[in-house]
Amino acid sequence: VQLQAYGGGLVQAGGFLRLSCTASGRTFSKNAMGWFRQAPGKGREFVSTILWTGGISRTADSVQGRFTISRDNAKNMLYLQMDNLKPEDTAVYYCAESREKVLSTAINEYQYWGQGTKVTVSS
Repeated sequence: VQLQAYGGGLVQAGGFLRLSCTASGRTFSKNAMGWFRQAPGKGREFVSTILWTGGISRTADSVQGRFTISRDNAKNMLYLQMDNLKPEDTAVYYCAESREKVLSTAINEYQYWGQGTKVTVSS
């Protein structure tokens, strides 16, 4: 399974972007999906995760209230709406599919990863 994340770019602080992720090779499984990010010189960190049903999600405190995860299984798409972006949100963002059917916040819970899409927020 290959995941493809896209939608990144350069945006000013206070702006917004919507990241998208799709899978090639097959449709999404019934496992949880998630978004992670990796800022320059830092480790990969959890951003948000969502169940297959789409009704339950969890978001990191650092982006709570600004980022919203969603998925459309019929379209085989995962999204991350990012509003009120801040310079500290600058990172490469990765979508991933978990091995689990529960909300997954740890990197080692994920089995498939996209190639990443770069988000740069200027001040």
